[in-house]
Amino acid sequence: MAEPEFSARGVRIARWPRSLTRAGEVRIEDGRLALLTSYGSEIDSAPVTAVRAGRPWFAKADETVATVNGTRYRLTLQDGDRDHDSESHASGRFLAALKKAARRS
Repeated sequence: MAEPEFSARGVRIARWPRSLTRAGEVRIEDGRLALLTSYGSEIDSAPVTAVRAGRPWFAKADETVATVNGTRYRLTLQDGDRDHDSESHASGRFLAALKKAARRS
């Protein structure tokens, strides 16, 4: 089985106005983005070419907003108590992996 292009665990996944999981997983594998609960159940998934993601001006350094199948999700990639440099780095890695996977598809 191939290694995922991007995988982050312990991600808070929220669909406005409520949180779906505080310890979920975001995974990019085989040209698909998958949002998973802490138990591994799929919340939503779509081909990376159909996903829009970015960091709005009002978002914190560790937050990203992704639109998957027309539903907007707020992804908090790390705890707010951690170093801000590593938070923005994780958010940047996610966005870069999403763009890279979309170019391949």
